Amino acid sequence: MNSSWGWLKSGIILGAAFLLAVALVKPIGVSTQYVIADCFIFCKINPKLAQENIDTDGNKTYSSSNAYLNKNNGKYVKSTLNIANYGFIFVLAMFAGGFLASKLGGPKVEKEETWIPHVWRENLGSSWLKRMIGAFASGFFILFGARLAGGCTSGHMMSGMMQTSLSGYLFAAGVFAVAVPVAIIVFKK
Repeated sequence: MNSSWGWLKSGIILGAAFLLAVALVKPIGVSTQYVIADCFIFCKINPKLAQENIDTDGNKTYSSSNAYLNKNNGKYVKSTLNIANYGFIFVLAMFAGGFLASKLGGPKVEKEETWIPHVWRENLGSSWLKRMIGAFASGFFILFGARLAGGCTSGHMMSGMMQTSLSGYLFAAGVFAVAVPVAIIVFKK
């Protein structure tokens, strides 16, 4: 795989995007949007899951019968009922941006590496099912860990470290402390 941008140009662009996001809107973080998407889907099945209420002063409040969705005074419910929010649009834009970059000269992937990268094939074989299970399990554990830690890799590591947050540095140290030995074990060659 040959990247046409290189690490320096890519790093500068990523840093500028994070700086603009923090300066203009708020720090970037996306794992919460998966919770919002789940709630949006389940609220279509059971509309009573997310409720918009009016308090005694006439202000809107949000609540749910689900304790996780109800935390932070119904913040997740509010985002679900107002799905066109910054975070959700940002996640959709990530998919669109990845697609656009691939069409406008982003890194080229060889045809045989579309589903199974060369390094995977070399170390773990060419089973498509094994690759999909590995990718799903890896994604599940990183997302589970991110939500358990109250954030995500972009929120904790990238946005957090940029803001010199101690939790961002601790999260990054934990990620690398686990990822490097696992990569050495899994990719022996």
